Amino acid sequence: MKGEQAHREARGWFNRPTKPYTYPYWGGILLGIVLFLAFLIPGTGLGASGALAAVGAFIVDIIAPGHVDRTPILAHLAGGHKNPFSSWLIPLVIGMIIGGFVSGVIGGRAKWETTRGPRISDKTRWVLAFVGGFIFVYGARMARGCTSGQALTGGAVLSAGSWAIMMAIFAGAYALAYFLRNVWN
Repeated sequence: MKGEQAHREARGWFNRPTKPYTYPYWGGILLGIVLFLAFLIPGTGLGASGALAAVGAFIVDIIAPGHVDRTPILAHLAGGHKNPFSSWLIPLVIGMIIGGFVSGVIGGRAKWETTRGPRISDKTRWVLAFVGGFIFVYGARMARGCTSGQALTGGAVLSAGSWAIMMAIFAGAYALAYFLRNVWN
């Protein structure tokens, strides 16, 4: 018994036994409840890119406060005496990051690794991930929302624009996957 306990302690956070995934429909049901509560309590939907925009506006406000006051989208977030961190999306995104990490630890899936295909290096995988992430975040701001904002919030209120953007995202992803398929094979 003592040997087994010492073995468990030696494994630490990142060496836990892997547990089976939770039934996926529970995630959908819980996400629907959270989205409903987001409409009911703060009167908005869900979306993560708004939090990134608030952080960006905060950084620009430190460097060039006059520019923030003259630019409508930045002024809306941090102009004048507005605090960009007063948005409820900031704690939402922080909670998503912490919750994802805790879920990974509990499920035994938290570990240091780079998931990649056999034909590319870890460095190439990271470069592709950051370039793709940058392009996606830039596009999310142009589309006035990320996939969670467009698909969940816009889709829930039957916004035709949100449905069109989501179809374009899926079509673009499938088209790009054709050209990057050898990276994963």
